[in-house]
Amino acid sequence: MKSFIDPAELPNAPALEQPIQSARVDPALFTRYSGNPILTRQNWPYPINSVFNAGAVRLPDGDTLLLCRVEDRTGLSHLCAARSANGIDNWRIDAKPTLVANPRDYPEEIWGIEDPRITYVPELEQYAVAYTSFARGGPGVSLALTRDFKSFERFGVIMPPEDKDAALLPRRINGNWAMIHRPVTSTGAHMWISYSPDLRYWGRHKVILEARRGGWWDANKIGLCSPPIETSKGWLMIYHGVRQTAAGSIYRLGLALFDLERPEICLKRGNAWIFGPETSYERAGDVSDVVFPCGQTIGADGDTIQLYYGAADSSMALATGSTRALLAWLDLNSSAGVGTAN
Repeated sequence: MKSFIDPAELPNAPALEQPIQSARVDPALFTRYSGNPILTRQNWPYPINSVFNAGAVRLPDGDTLLLCRVEDRTGLSHLCAARSANGIDNWRIDAKPTLVANPRDYPEEIWGIEDPRITYVPELEQYAVAYTSFARGGPGVSLALTRDFKSFERFGVIMPPEDKDAALLPRRINGNWAMIHRPVTSTGAHMWISYSPDLRYWGRHKVILEARRGGWWDANKIGLCSPPIETSKGWLMIYHGVRQTAAGSIYRLGLALFDLERPEICLKRGNAWIFGPETSYERAGDVSDVVFPCGQTIGADGDTIQLYYGAADSSMALATGSTRALLAWLDLNSSAGVGTAN
């Protein structure tokens, strides 16, 4: 399964394997699917409150799998898988929860599990699922491995509270595994990287991207969205920034690029946000004004991104974009001193 994307090898006119009719035609970097939202609580085979913030992966049989965060009517969350042949519709949803909290063996999950990010790891021939475990101490990062999304090897909490928004890189960096995550410390809510020899014990913690200050769209709080995309130019990262307004928070998306062999080094950081809440299903819901991707798939052309995002913490939606276009935009819309707050 190839994860490396070289823009020089991409065709000039990428085409989706299954055409998606766009809801708008403009120079936006991501185009919403006209049939959004693609999954809501009405689709679920058992009673729930909402479905959102799904990890995504393309399976060997061609199906797209979304490992969705599902909030039930207790207010707690679990994870449930939905599969589709085209990644757009006709979703086949597990009849019961796929992965549930296990507070007896993992007390850090007493208040549920949330927001999975999925990385296929060729060396292990398994999928790594980094997810948020929630308990009295706050959110922490937990990890599990799976081959089939039916049985899971759980590692338990690997980054203690308060920490979330985590994803594993798909290969070792200088002999060690690398994980992006977002702890909250006395210095703020910034993005970090940590390294491990065995996926269990983590160290060499470093800040890689700081939330900006003042009136910026990503001031005060940022975090990883979907797992970084490996390209010949570097690790392409979609991240979220949170702006506090008199009416509440607004979650928008931005871009950054990190060095391939030294992913703690930020090469470029976009100045402006590239995707934000606009439609009714993004602006109104359990948590209004939120677009929040936890996963994407890359098309057979090596360029087309199908970005799966939670909308207003209430439903799942889909937007399409181009890796080449995102990298080109960063070339024209980034500034120096990119990793630090300003």
